[in-house]
Amino acid sequence: MDFLNIYAILAAAISALVVGFVWYHPKVFGTAWMHAAGITEEQIKGGNMAKIFGLALLFAFMLSFIMESIVIHQAGALSLVGGDSSVALQSYSDFMTDYGNNFRTFKHGVLHGVIAGIFFALPVLGTNALFERKSAKYILINSGYWIVTLGIMGGIICAWK
Repeated sequence: MDFLNIYAILAAAISALVVGFVWYHPKVFGTAWMHAAGITEEQIKGGNMAKIFGLALLFAFMLSFIMESIVIHQAGALSLVGGDSSVALQSYSDFMTDYGNNFRTFKHGVLHGVIAGIFFALPVLGTNALFERKSAKYILINSGYWIVTLGIMGGIICAWK
């Protein structure tokens, strides 16, 4: 049982754009984010949207690809056999028969995704924002987005077998 599920990874990547569409909508956090970021609507409309969304999807794909190793515990067992289950000893197959689907739920993936958001995204974004002299509101809006997004990504990747 290998874990690379390109459909789950792609769905998780797309979910980042969907969450972003909702999160940064003017009726949710969009207006507050623009104010905290010091960006005007004219500046937003003046951007190359194809480039922005294309790169955002690429970055989300990269994140969802690595989320697999964070949210699926059995990926650790696969890494112990060099990533190729076809050359593993029988003990690997026995282990996967016994435990291959343990903790493979949406809820469990969300848990690990949220933990990744809190302990990876928040410190990175927070550090950058501090040096950029951004407000706590800016940090909370952006890191909140990534905590929710990584939670959903983790849930999708972990549950999709």
